[in-house]
Amino acid sequence: MADAVVLLSGGLDSYTAAAMARAEGYRLFALTVRYGQRHVRELEAARAVAAWLGVARHLEVEVDLSAFGGSSLTTDAPVPKDRPLESEGIPSTYVPARNTVFLSLALAWAEALGAGDIFIGVNALDYSGYPDCRPEFLEAFERLASLATARGVGGGAFHIHAPLLHLSKADIIGAGAALGLDYGLTHSCYDPDLAGRPCGRCDSCRIRAVGFARAGVADPLVGR
Repeated sequence: MADAVVLLSGGLDSYTAAAMARAEGYRLFALTVRYGQRHVRELEAARAVAAWLGVARHLEVEVDLSAFGGSSLTTDAPVPKDRPLESEGIPSTYVPARNTVFLSLALAWAEALGAGDIFIGVNALDYSGYPDCRPEFLEAFERLASLATARGVGGGAFHIHAPLLHLSKADIIGAGAALGLDYGLTHSCYDPDLAGRPCGRCDSCRIRAVGFARAGVADPLVGR
């Protein structure tokens, strides 16, 4: 059984990508990053998801990106609400270089484990315009991994797997439902209330709602 490092945020995308890796026969090493996000609900969700997946190890590391600012997810700037989902431009919820940092950490752990596979749940369709969710970025990072590591210099390779990259949110939910995933464990909201309940109005909540509706699947978080 091959080992893989999976980036696990507690959202439905990373959960589904990790489940796909497990279905392919990988033994999972889950990495969750405390990056200075404004709420801990997604960290709690990541722990629940990791337990459901039965990962070999779940590691939480802290890299406080809030020290740099630049995002409404790591500062007290307001999270955009009710904006058209087809809006152009990069929203304030983009965290500068977040996926580059996350993949770098995953790469470090993968090399230490002797693993050549990294899974990330990014999506190039329902992705809110984030530049680090594009296939060009993932291809470039995979090339970098071969140049920046002892494994790469020694002739080995790393593979960045993004199984959700070209799927709609409805397709992702459908795939997860087919795998029997419990999406009630997940968290998507950018701006939950003090009890952790989703706002229903941020980009992430609305993309999630549309995805469940189009997939014809009930969102288990609705009504909680």
